[in-house]
Amino acid sequence: MDKDLGFVGEQYSLLILLFYVPNGLCDLPLNMLTKRWSGKVMLPGLMLSWGSCALLQCATTNFAGMLVLRLLLGCCSAFEAGFFAGSVFYLTLFYTRGELGFRIAIFFGSALLAAAFSGLISFGVFRIQHVSIPGWKWLFIIEGAMTVVIAVAAFFWLPASSSSAWFLTGAEKAAGLARARRDASGAAAEEYDTGAMFRSWRSWKFVPWCAISFTYPVAFATASNFLPQIVARLGYSTVKTNLWTVAPNAAGFCFLLAVAWSSDRLRERTFHIVFALAVSLAGLIVLAAIDPLARPAVAYAATFLLAAGAYIPSCLVHSWHNNNNLSENARAATTGLLVGLGNLGGILSAATFRSEYAPAYVPTLVATACCNVTCIICTLGLGGWMKWENKRRDRLMGCSLSAGDVDTAELREQGEKDVRWRYFT
Repeated sequence: MDKDLGFVGEQYSLLILLFYVPNGLCDLPLNMLTKRWSGKVMLPGLMLSWGSCALLQCATTNFAGMLVLRLLLGCCSAFEAGFFAGSVFYLTLFYTRGELGFRIAIFFGSALLAAAFSGLISFGVFRIQHVSIPGWKWLFIIEGAMTVVIAVAAFFWLPASSSSAWFLTGAEKAAGLARARRDASGAAAEEYDTGAMFRSWRSWKFVPWCAISFTYPVAFATASNFLPQIVARLGYSTVKTNLWTVAPNAAGFCFLLAVAWSSDRLRERTFHIVFALAVSLAGLIVLAAIDPLARPAVAYAATFLLAAGAYIPSCLVHSWHNNNNLSENARAATTGLLVGLGNLGGILSAATFRSEYAPAYVPTLVATACCNVTCIICTLGLGGWMKWENKRRDRLMGCSLSAGDVDTAELREQGEKDVRWRYFT
């Protein structure tokens, strides 16, 4: 694509960087709209917009045209963010706190499988010899068309909530409502309330939440956007590079499901998130420390570590803050903002992947590693305080309770001020 459109210098990185700016800024308002209009309307709408813009990218003939479409891709739908944030909030309406992490992982993992299969598709598509349609345009055509078709089907398939799900019986709908009141929300099916959306932002804990959400996605952005460039350091052709990215993404998918399942099963988030960050940190350190041309096997193995750890925090961090927020309105706004901060954090990855750093990209890898370290510190600090506060409340009550021992509906009025409240850590 860079050759066909005549990219020079840092224009490829600029396209990715500018995508993150409107992408991050649109998250909050889009998630508020998801609460007002429901995921049944917003999620298919976001998909349809993304698919349409992907198809339009096939018509570009230069950098300026691609730049405009990338801005539209980020601004009019903020799909990879607005869609992810909306999907996370949507899932909180159906699943309990001890089920949310794995469900988000299944959804998010589909993106990893898509990335893996995209590498296989790319391998085949780039072998197509066509006079006027290069391989990268075929990719946009295939992916954009599939997205548009699925978006239309999703509009008729998705329910707005469990109480309106067409595939559930009356008894199953009642059970879904009871589950939400037991271990998910203070009140199920809350009315839209703008004022209630921002109350949790007054807490001091909102600052470390923002720091965690800004730093963890840098490794994710590095892995998802630039894994082909990292693999290309090993000296493979463009076609083989796409093929060699399949295995790290597939391994990342399996690792994601395993860690998320463990996190839900143990009802623990802090150490699972730190573990994932440490795994991707190890991969970054190896990639920055070695000569990939001299030790290609080690470098390629390090990409597995990067992919294995980089994707997990996207699921567990947003499960974690939603687990400790009983208001549907507040969850919608907070998820929108924190996912938006994550996309703005992706700017750091895009900005540091400069052609002058090729082929080692050491400054990029070091900057990403520093973000991982910062996120580990913030996660341990916040999670450690929550665990300490839970024990303090146990001593105060003279008994040991955990998150889930008291129905969330009973905590609606006082929330965290209720002595029976226990943080989901």
